[in-house]
Amino acid sequence: MKTKNIIKISLYSLAIAIGFSSCTKDFEKLNTPPTSITSIDPALLFSRVQKDGTFAEGGELPNNKFGSWVQHWAGGAVVPVSRYIESSEDVIWEQHYSLIRDLRQIRLELAGKENDPSGRTKLAIARIYEISIWQRLTDLFGDIPYSQVSKDATAINVTPAFDTQESIYTSLIADLDVAMNNLNDTDENYGSADFFYKGATTVNSWRKYANSLKLRLGLRLRYANPTLARTTVESAMAKPALLFASNADNAAVPTFNNAQPVNTNPMLRQFLTGSSDLRYLAAALVTKLKTYSDPRLPLLAQLTVNNVNGGAPDYVGLGVALTDAQLSQVIRNNYSTASLSTWFSQSFAAIPVYSLTYSEVCFFKAEAALLGWGAQTTAAEGFFKAGVAAALQLPPYNINTVPPTYDTAVLSFTGLDDAQKLDRIMTQKWIHLFGRNYEAFAEWRRNGLPVLTPGSNLGSTNGQIPRRAIYSTRESQLNTSNYNIAVGRLSNGDSFLSKVWWDKR
Repeated sequence: MKTKNIIKISLYSLAIAIGFSSCTKDFEKLNTPPTSITSIDPALLFSRVQKDGTFAEGGELPNNKFGSWVQHWAGGAVVPVSRYIESSEDVIWEQHYSLIRDLRQIRLELAGKENDPSGRTKLAIARIYEISIWQRLTDLFGDIPYSQVSKDATAINVTPAFDTQESIYTSLIADLDVAMNNLNDTDENYGSADFFYKGATTVNSWRKYANSLKLRLGLRLRYANPTLARTTVESAMAKPALLFASNADNAAVPTFNNAQPVNTNPMLRQFLTGSSDLRYLAAALVTKLKTYSDPRLPLLAQLTVNNVNGGAPDYVGLGVALTDAQLSQVIRNNYSTASLSTWFSQSFAAIPVYSLTYSEVCFFKAEAALLGWGAQTTAAEGFFKAGVAAALQLPPYNINTVPPTYDTAVLSFTGLDDAQKLDRIMTQKWIHLFGRNYEAFAEWRRNGLPVLTPGSNLGSTNGQIPRRAIYSTRESQLNTSNYNIAVGRLSNGDSFLSKVWWDKR
C-alpha cells in the first residue's frame, strides 16, 4: 500500500513537471494578453497624425490665441493669452510631441525596410510630414528638443537638450532633400489611409508637397540667414514641375458636418461646442475686407445683429486685447461673428482643412521673384495674382472669377515699389490664412506685414503683440537644466517678447 502511494505521488509529480515544462516553453505566449497590441499598422498611425496635425491649426483656442495675435479673431476675457497675459502652452507642446511620437512609431514599425519597396516610400512620406510638424513647433517656441528626440526611433530621452532653431532649420532642409530622394513611384504607399493624396499620382504629389514645403522653409530664413534662404529657395524654384501648380495639388483633410465633433471642421466645432463669447472677428480683418470691397467678406463674416435690426446692415469687427473697462462696455450684437451661412453652418458643404495650398506657394513664389531668387522680378505680379485667384476659388468662397475692379484697385503692382508690392503679397496671404493660425502667426512675424496695431490691454507685454509661445511647464519642472540653457539664449527669457531666431523684423 505504501509502495503504491509512492508510485502515485511520483507519477503525479512527473505530470506536474511535464506540465510546467510545457508552460515555460510557451510562457511568453501564455502571458501575452489576447487583446494586447504588439504592432500597429503604420497606415493607421499616419492617418491619425495627418488628421490631428492638420486640424490642430484651427479651432477655438488656436483661433483666439494666435489668431487673435494676428487679428483675425477678437479673443476675449476667457482666453487671457489673447489679451497678452502670459501663460505656458502645455497642451500645444504635448499635442505636437505626441504627433512626433506617433511618427517615430512608424519608423519602428517599418524598421529594416528603409531600402525595401514595402517601407522606403512610406518612411519618406512620414518624414516629409514630420518636417512640417517640426517647423511649426520651432516656429512657435524657438529652440526646442529635436535631435535627441527625432533621430533615434528606439531611444527615449526624457531630459533632451534643446537644439537651436538655426540648427533645426539646417537639419530640416537637409532631411527634406533626403526624403524627397527616397520617394519611389513603384513602392508601396499609404493608399486610402493618406488623407492628402490618393491614386496613381500619390508619390509625385508628395514630391510636390515636399518641394513646396522646402520653398516655405527657405523663405522663413530670409532675414536670419539670407545665404541659406536663397540657396534653399532657388533649389525649390529650379524644379517648377515639383511645386504646386493648381488647387488640385492642395494638401487637405476632408471634414464631415454631421459626424462626431472631432471630425468636423475645427471652425464649425468651435461654433457647435465652444464659447459664444469667442465667435467674434477682429476689427483689423473686417476693416481690411471692407476697405478692399473684398468679395469674400459676406462669405467670411456675419452682418451684426443690431445693424440688421436697425435697418443698416453692416459688418463690424471687435477690437483685440481689450482692457477690463472696454470689455465691460461691449455689446456683442454690435459685432460680426464668422459667417453663420458658411464657416459656422452645418448645412453648408463641409469645408476641408488645409495643411499647404497652391495659393501659399504662389505667394512664396511672388516674394522670391521680388528678390530675384529663382525667377525674374517681372514674374512677381503674375505669381501674386494667381495666388489670390486660387484663394478665392477655395471653399467656402468658391469665387471663380476675380472681380475686375478688385484686380485693378487691390492687386495691381503698377506704380508700386518693392516694399509696397511685398505688403500686398503678405496682406493677401494674411487673409488667405484665416483659420490657419500657426502659419499666419509665423508669416506675420517674419515680415511684419500687414502692419497691426496692438490692443489696449498692457497684459504681460506692456501692450506689445507677442512674438512667441511660452514653453511647457513640464520642461521647466522635469527638464530644468536643459530648459534653463535654452531660456538663457532668449533675449527676454521665456516670455512673449523674446523673438525666435528667424524673427528679425
